[in-house]
Amino acid sequence: MANSKVKRFGILTSGGDAPGLNAAIRGVARTAMEQFGMQVIGIEHGYRGLIQGNARELKGADFSGILTRGGTILGTSREKPFKNPLPDAKGKFPIDNIKENYKKWNLDALVVLGGNGTNTTGSLLSEAGLNVIGLPKTIDNDLVHTDITFGFHTAVDVATEAIDRIHTTAHSHNRIMVVEVMGHKAGWLGLYSGVAGGGDVILLPEIPYNIQSIARHLEKRRDEGKAFSIVVVAEGAISEEESLMEKKIFKQNRKSMPYSIAYRVAHELEAATNLESRVTVLGYLQRGGTPAPYDRALATLFGTAAAHMLATGDFGKMVALQNGKVVGVPLSEVAGKIKKVPRDDKMLLAAREVGTCFGD
Repeated sequence: MANSKVKRFGILTSGGDAPGLNAAIRGVARTAMEQFGMQVIGIEHGYRGLIQGNARELKGADFSGILTRGGTILGTSREKPFKNPLPDAKGKFPIDNIKENYKKWNLDALVVLGGNGTNTTGSLLSEAGLNVIGLPKTIDNDLVHTDITFGFHTAVDVATEAIDRIHTTAHSHNRIMVVEVMGHKAGWLGLYSGVAGGGDVILLPEIPYNIQSIARHLEKRRDEGKAFSIVVVAEGAISEEESLMEKKIFKQNRKSMPYSIAYRVAHELEAATNLESRVTVLGYLQRGGTPAPYDRALATLFGTAAAHMLATGDFGKMVALQNGKVVGVPLSEVAGKIKKVPRDDKMLLAAREVGTCFGD
């Protein structure tokens, strides 16, 4: 058993759940325990558990049979210790409790599994003096400096299968079927599921849409004898008018909408084309269920890499995949940033080549 810089570490999952979290937990913990003799402390419900002191030591039996399970055995929350922090009844701020529990549990390091918010908090904890390693989890695939995040492939599979199924109803009833997928600030999931599912129109947060441009595209399809159309809409898609609004006004407008963006697009298209439209919002279906084999393998790869980084004391970094190689990226370079779909992305350009409309 090799020597290790870390004898005992805590692990938590934070933010939205995603397929592959349990596989990643298993990858980190089994490697750390079997190859380096480390002890693993499972922190429950993300950063909330780290603040409130909810944790338990994990044993080998805890990782048996979890590779194929969705969700997370540790539970999760969207707790953000550094966002508008308030003192507790004893006058302690979240960071005070975190440091106290880190010391009380005799931790040498902390492994955090999550997306933008989780790794941003991880970076702040690193700056506060804790030894932190992050893993890239999100179905949105929007973390910078990594080619892919675990959870993304499964979400693409689920969304694509849904679009495939909706094709049959669209064809049978000669309708416009609007399918809303997740992707608040980045449109990777909408782009890949839209292309894989044969979406005729794909609307992304990065490309403000013009409803008349979409209407012309759908009317052209109708004139060519194509009586139905599939419109894939990311939840964060915006119109050209919205793209010109001040941020505050835009947020107020979105909050006042009585329904999600897919319903608005459907109503606008019906008015512009006189074609019957129906909406399907996939919602949390995209995050649930059994992780795809690719995500299980990727999460295992990331997890084992994190264990080796613990052993060598390579802290303050997020595990990432770059050009087929697993590397460590400084958390400070990941914090607060979002990887958006660029206009020259190869998949976006390929979609345009086959006639997909992006509403611009």
